[in-house]
Amino acid sequence: MESSDPQITPRFPQFPFPIVPPLEKQKMSKDRKLIKIATAGSVDDGKSTLIGRLLYDTHSLTTDKLEAIERNSRQKGYDYLDFSLATDGLVAEREQGITIDVAHIYFSTDKTNFIIADTPGHVEYTRNMVTGASTSQVAIILIDARKGVIEQTKRHFFISNLLRLGHVVVAINKMDLVDYDEATYLQIKEDFEVLVEKSNFRTEQITFIPISALKGENIAAKSELMPWYVGNTLLDHLEVLEPTDLFESSIARFPVQFVIRPKTEAFHDFRGFSGKLYGGNLKVGEKVTILPSFTESTIKSIHFFDQEIEEATPDSSIVISLADEVNVSRGDMLVRSEQIPQSAKQIRATICQVNHRPLRVGNKYTLQHGVNRVMAKVESIESLVHTDFSGDEPTEQLKLNDIGKVNFKLSKAIHYDPYSENKSNGSFILIDEGSFDTVSVGFIE
Repeated sequence: MESSDPQITPRFPQFPFPIVPPLEKQKMSKDRKLIKIATAGSVDDGKSTLIGRLLYDTHSLTTDKLEAIERNSRQKGYDYLDFSLATDGLVAEREQGITIDVAHIYFSTDKTNFIIADTPGHVEYTRNMVTGASTSQVAIILIDARKGVIEQTKRHFFISNLLRLGHVVVAINKMDLVDYDEATYLQIKEDFEVLVEKSNFRTEQITFIPISALKGENIAAKSELMPWYVGNTLLDHLEVLEPTDLFESSIARFPVQFVIRPKTEAFHDFRGFSGKLYGGNLKVGEKVTILPSFTESTIKSIHFFDQEIEEATPDSSIVISLADEVNVSRGDMLVRSEQIPQSAKQIRATICQVNHRPLRVGNKYTLQHGVNRVMAKVESIESLVHTDFSGDEPTEQLKLNDIGKVNFKLSKAIHYDPYSENKSNGSFILIDEGSFDTVSVGFIE
């Protein structure tokens, strides 16, 4: 590849594949399974580079993106392609070589669709990590092989544990900088397993893979430089994961977002309830209870877009009609009659503070739980939680990026599940009444 600057001798690899038009390659197929991933790691551990390498190895980079990466890499004097440029979209990110904002990247293989949340590594961006991981099923925690397990590693694993992610891949990166040494890999693995013992994760939910994102070792192809590693490559491992094994629970929760009354000739008497199904499946003929009225009925039909289906799966946006003429409004929830959630005007929750205004005892907020909003008062702050698994300490306030245990008193009861049993129905956000800013995210215990 020719360079316009005679002072620079480019040593970039020739692309080993034909460039595929984006509409042909990047289209997400509904027939493939979908895996949602969050990356985590300290600054310069290689998160953006890893994602760029995955995009490159799955032929998901467009021609103009590849050309931009090559041009920027040459301008910086690199003798390699800087794949971090594939995800760092903000000017400040490109200038500083760090990730500041959460970026969601879509790519696919022949078997699987992936959505990756590339989250920042700085301590002050803990809230961004929580945001990116809150909708993910899998976390990839990167560790610099030269540094091993550090404070940020513990913090990101703690958040993965707090958010009850289904699986964690510990990618020990930059193995090229430690001469692909097996002993280094085994020591980091041993140190990390100490954290696993303190968490709620089972051993089978954690996978360790030694990689070099920059060199492409153990990303899409097995590394010949690490013959001592006998497991899957990172991409192969992600493809093995099954969404059904990563679901939050089998407890079905259907919060009603909108009541549909077409009043057309074809649907003159139709009355349906639209929303997104969380947790488990719902079937035609199942008996359901409408909350908060506790009225019972039976599912008459389920509609998905322009089709009528017999069974709806989690994360489906559907319309449900009932066999009985019962009163159902926005904010109500349909649940299986044998799976009634808890109901209370006082709750205890783990809070992550995402606003610079501290959370203190006596503060009043709007608590949004699903599509419902109630008034909430901070009754007490039990403790500040240390994210290195070392325990809690008393505190009078929670500042930006702090995580703590808080008790709330609500203006009216909410119907909830513990977050550990159902993520969607066990989480909420706190909204400032004056500015309407999001103040905190909460996980009900």
